Order: sequence, then structure tokens, then C-alpha cells
Amino acid sequence: MLRLSKKMLFAIEAVLDIAYHAGSEPVQSREITRRQGIPRRYLEQALQQLVRQGILIGVRGPRGGYRLARERRRITVGDIVTVVRKMETTEDPITDTEGSELGLKVVRPLWLELQEEVMAKLEAITIDDLCNRANSSGIESEGRSNLDFSI
Repeated sequence: MLRLSKKMLFAIEAVLDIAYHAGSEPVQSREITRRQGIPRRYLEQALQQLVRQGILIGVRGPRGGYRLARERRRITVGDIVTVVRKMETTEDPITDTEGSELGLKVVRPLWLELQEEVMAKLEAITIDDLCNRANSSGIESEGRSNLDFSI
């Protein structure tokens, strides 16, 4: 069942943070924790899974951190939601084979249809769209303010 969990919210916020605040250096998880208030235990687990699924790239070393694995206009909220749904272990009642005839033939198909519509909308929203919303909301990008264009 598609529901907004803390893990899902944190993963979306973390990827958006990386995209929005990235400068010339990778974004470190402690910076994401500082800016977003995401508990480190949730964050590291989500970031590693996002790396394994090709949404982020982990950069090792003292100045390491995370970068987007592809352009922010090529990463959708749906991509992140799909990764987190695989991480979450709660059973989906939709897949339960037991239930009433009304539940199995009417309610569950309706719920599946709604989930498909929501996922289609999430697949249409890119991280670039969210970055533009953040910019329009007046949120300052730490990455852009740290860039120096002098020669």
C-alpha cells in the first residue's frame, strides 16, 4: 500500500537537499542532518539504498559525501518512492488473498487503481521541479552561495 512513511519523507528530502545544496563538493550526510533534522540512522540507511539503486553516488574520503547519479531533471519523486517501498517490510494488505468478495473484487481493485494514479503523478514530478519550488519559496541554496566564480 502506498503511504507516506517517515522513511519515504526523509529519502525525498535527502535527495532534494543533495540536489538543491550541491556545490562543487559532494554533500555530506551530516550537512543533510543539520539542514533537514533527519535522524542519522534513518538517513544513512536510505542514502545507501539510493546509492545501490542508482539514484545517488557515494563519494568516499574525507571530503566525501553524496551526489546525484544523474541529472536532477532525470530523477523523479516516483523513483525515490519505489526505492523506499522496497526497503519497507510491512505487508501490503492489498496482496492478501483472503477477504470478502466485495473487498477482493471492488475495494482492492479501486485502491490499486488509486495507487497507480498517485505513482503516475509522482513519476511526473522531478527533483528539478522540487528544486525550482524551493527556489521560488525563497529557500537559499548553501551550495550556490559557496560557489566562487572568480578566476
